[in-house]
Amino acid sequence: MKKISSSTALICGLILTLLHAPAWGQSPVRAVPVQQREIASYKTFVGTVHPSKHAVLGSAVDGRVVEFNYEEGDFVEAEKPVAQLLINTISLIRDAADAELDVRKAELEEVQNGTRPLEVEQIQARMRAAEARKQYMKLRRDRAVELYEKRGVTSKETFDEAVSAADAAEQEYMDALKAFELAEEGPRPEQLKQAEARVAVQAAIVQELNDRIKKYTIRSQFDGYLVKKSTEIGAWATSGGAIAEVAKLDEVDVIANVPEQDIPYVRLGREVQVEVFAYPGRKFPGKVVAIIPQADVRARTFPVKVRVPNQFEQDQPVLKAGMMGNVMLQTSETKLAMLIPKDAVVLNRGSKVVYVIAPAEKGQVAKMVPVTLGIHDGTDIEVMGELQPGMNVVTHGNERLRPDQPVTVLPATTPTSSAGR
Repeated sequence: MKKISSSTALICGLILTLLHAPAWGQSPVRAVPVQQREIASYKTFVGTVHPSKHAVLGSAVDGRVVEFNYEEGDFVEAEKPVAQLLINTISLIRDAADAELDVRKAELEEVQNGTRPLEVEQIQARMRAAEARKQYMKLRRDRAVELYEKRGVTSKETFDEAVSAADAAEQEYMDALKAFELAEEGPRPEQLKQAEARVAVQAAIVQELNDRIKKYTIRSQFDGYLVKKSTEIGAWATSGGAIAEVAKLDEVDVIANVPEQDIPYVRLGREVQVEVFAYPGRKFPGKVVAIIPQADVRARTFPVKVRVPNQFEQDQPVLKAGMMGNVMLQTSETKLAMLIPKDAVVLNRGSKVVYVIAPAEKGQVAKMVPVTLGIHDGTDIEVMGELQPGMNVVTHGNERLRPDQPVTVLPATTPTSSAGR
């Protein structure tokens, strides 16, 4: 019998060990089940933050600026004076008009009140005195007629004088009677209307002057921030000239330009997420409030306006006008699909595959399944292949797997080791 050398025996032992050992060791992985649910594709579009309202505050009149109550960046309350123009001259004119209005109101009140009771009694006394004088002069005329026409003992001149005096007394009585009746009836409706009209005209003059004075005070119609100051105290403001600019930032509009092939899938009222470049990873929820039906004829894109409630830190708005960010919008119809996390997909010689956990004689193995990819919603992606809902696909540790390799599925709460990666 030939002796076997020690080196030959060592080689043979190694061969026998390799033959009885498994091809690969069990690899730790993490897996999730395949889901079947509705999905739609999403795209991100670059947008710009705009204030929900923006106004250029201008002067409606010429005048010199004597007050400016805010600086750029200050918060401005609605209807609070932002700037004030000089109003000394027009204030004097308004005061004179106010005094004239008081006179007109007093005249109207006098007409409305009519004649006072004491005045009526005085007029009535004059009427009775005129009546007594009329009766006396009538008696004198009758006596003169008898003396002149029947007896012929008086002159023609005395007779004519008595007749004339009686007629005059009759007219005086009629005048006093009518005056008394007018006093009892009160003022004529026409006089009342005239007095009311004079009051209305003067009140309109005062109102017009007050409105003009209001135009000398520059106010914002909404709460916002002063973003531009266009004048200073002592400067001359012209009618129509800019005084300041105010932006409303408690809500902002992020406007993104969407290509025409994607615009049919954008819907009003749909909730979206916005991420601005200044705050990476920070999401701001918003809602589509407008789709502008006018495209940029060169880019063929439509402006889409997303309204986003602003957030505040240290009394300052987080989202500021002019910031840029991404808006994620739905760009396809919703459909039912098989979904897996994007991390479950690996490349294998130019094709896309996933590893499915399958039972084996001793534990579990990773079965390679080719797939075709579809749309995604940001985290999950649609796959077409030999997959069924509920199958577990490997999401962590799948980069180094080989078909039918034994695996150990780690609990979801257990971190995957670097070896499994």
